[in-house]
Amino acid sequence: MNAMSHPVEACPALVLNADYRPLSYFPLSLWSWQDAIKAVFLGRVNILSEYERTVRSPSAEIRLPSVVCLKTYVKPARHPAFTRFNVFLRDRFSCQYCGRTEDLTFDHVLPRSLGGRTTWDNIITACSPCNLRKGGRMLRESGMHLRSRPYVPTVGQLQEVGRSFPPNYLHHSWNDYLYWDAELEA
Repeated sequence: MNAMSHPVEACPALVLNADYRPLSYFPLSLWSWQDAIKAVFLGRVNILSEYERTVRSPSAEIRLPSVVCLKTYVKPARHPAFTRFNVFLRDRFSCQYCGRTEDLTFDHVLPRSLGGRTTWDNIITACSPCNLRKGGRMLRESGMHLRSRPYVPTVGQLQEVGRSFPPNYLHHSWNDYLYWDAELEA
């Protein structure tokens, strides 16, 4: 496929912080080509690498950025947001009872009906069959055991786990800025 036939929608820009590290690894910090071009024209980013693909306006032609770096450092959040996605990420997208990776939901270790709260320390990733099997019972009553105890992760821990889940698409121009195993980048 030549560069001009490559659809522009398939040309996201990797977004790096001012320290040349991705804003996030999972999900990988990507901007659409439109957002990247807008940031370039607003002077918010430097272009570090470009695709062969160009876009045109009536008065200009520009190569699409493949890697951009923010001009101003964005301080990472100190504490990760408590979201379903981040719970799944902390637990490596696997059921903390059986290890399955399909049909995931989350479970209260101490059931809500018994006063359990929806917090990092009480929520784990569970597949639907295990969640249904445990029901509103305590672990010892259900006969089930946790593979790992729930905990409050740091942003760094979530970023590190995220590195073990590289995206399906990695443009070769991103390789110098991402830190996955070399065989995954090929």
